Amino acid sequence: MATKTTATTAAPPGRTRRVDFSRMSRRAWLVTGMLVLFQIVAFADKAVLGLVSADAMPELGLTATEFGFIGSAFFFLYAIVSVITGFLASKFSVKWILFAMGVTWAVLQFPMLLGGGAAILLLTRIVLGGAEGPATAMSLTSTQTWFSPTRRALPSNLVAAGSTLGPVIAAPVLAWVIAAWGWRWAFGVLGIIGLVWVIAWWAIGADGPYRDRRGSGTGASAPTDERTVVDGHADTADTDTADTDTAEIDTADVDEQKPVVIWRALLSLAFLSAVIGGASNFWVQGFLTTWLPQYLGTVVGLSLGEVGAVTTVPWVIGALVLLALGALGHRLLRRGRTAHVAIAVPFGCAAVLAGFCFIAIQATSGVTAVALLCIAGGCSLAYPMTASAIGYAVGARQRPIMMATLGGIASLGAVISPILVGWLMTTAGYVSPPKGEKPTAEMADRMADGVHQAFTITGLVLVVGGALCIAFLRPERLGTMLQKRFVKNVGEPVAAR
Repeated sequence: MATKTTATTAAPPGRTRRVDFSRMSRRAWLVTGMLVLFQIVAFADKAVLGLVSADAMPELGLTATEFGFIGSAFFFLYAIVSVITGFLASKFSVKWILFAMGVTWAVLQFPMLLGGGAAILLLTRIVLGGAEGPATAMSLTSTQTWFSPTRRALPSNLVAAGSTLGPVIAAPVLAWVIAAWGWRWAFGVLGIIGLVWVIAWWAIGADGPYRDRRGSGTGASAPTDERTVVDGHADTADTDTADTDTAEIDTADVDEQKPVVIWRALLSLAFLSAVIGGASNFWVQGFLTTWLPQYLGTVVGLSLGEVGAVTTVPWVIGALVLLALGALGHRLLRRGRTAHVAIAVPFGCAAVLAGFCFIAIQATSGVTAVALLCIAGGCSLAYPMTASAIGYAVGARQRPIMMATLGGIASLGAVISPILVGWLMTTAGYVSPPKGEKPTAEMADRMADGVHQAFTITGLVLVVGGALCIAFLRPERLGTMLQKRFVKNVGEPVAAR
């Protein structure tokens, strides 16, 4: 009977190729570090609007609803550009896509530094949002070209944690910048940092050895360090002989999947579950980056410096959650568990916990309410895990399409929530005070009424999204079904049954 051993020699010609894993690993982690910084800059760009709200609203003459609209405007082009970029990444090097995105981010910060008004703020936020839309998907795509399928959970979550570290680092630093130099310099500092990252990426960035091999007709051919062999031959998932659609492709072999009719994957129950779960996280991001600082300053009564510190807490918790779930997923994948068990289920559990915390806030007050808000916000910042999970459903060539389309559609959650919160505040009777004046106690109560209604809605969205991911986000099962029924053969009709 054949026995399985871990491959330590080169695989048969035409199947896989031997690489120096130790050298690849060093470069892999260097690139991963650059992508973590990329995510930090991206989410600092999002967080800056909330930090400048108290000063920018009166100077620019904006109401709460109007400012909420500008917050939502960041996501107007998010979905469109994400989907387009996903298809571009299936044809071009992700390194240069990331480079172009970084340049755009940096340049778009400077108009507000130079005296732009409300119209310029709206326009730059719309374009900036479009340029940042594919950030997470492209970062994950780039990272995963450097790691084998069973080693991707931890580096993917490290990159995802960069999105939570952005506000953690940005909030206190930008709060100091605003206090020292004025709110416009918050944009200028981000522009300068963006230019520094672009120069470094030009020198360091690259696509890894697990990127798509376009000439093979399948996904990427993995280096043999992570392959399993049977009697000297690479062992692959028994996809073609699976008897039922409930069979699941071997997680270690997902890069070997052939291109499929992509719209079949995008209309699947697994993808829909990932969209709803991801949208619930974007929903919270929209609130945190647009309204949380003002909520803490007006309702809780914190100073600007205190707001800068407390605002970081949900993001710190989010980073810790992502690191913990990444380590858990890494261990589970290495033990042969599926991406559903290792990535989708932990994500869903975190989202459900966040939802219950949001719902419970109205029944508490003081320190307890703030603690629940921080836990709820932190546990609902794991969106990249849905993108990482759904990437296991297809081969390397189509993975950026799946991830970017998911991010684009899910971002609608962040379009809705800032406007909804602003509308609920206005409906409750909240009016922004004149420049230089603090909100009255009555206005603080009215803001609290509106925001607390939004918390209940947010909690319900998170519970539903998390539960759907636990039940239905099964990428390997989806991959098996696609390989059996919807493989896209060049020059031939789609195989379908």
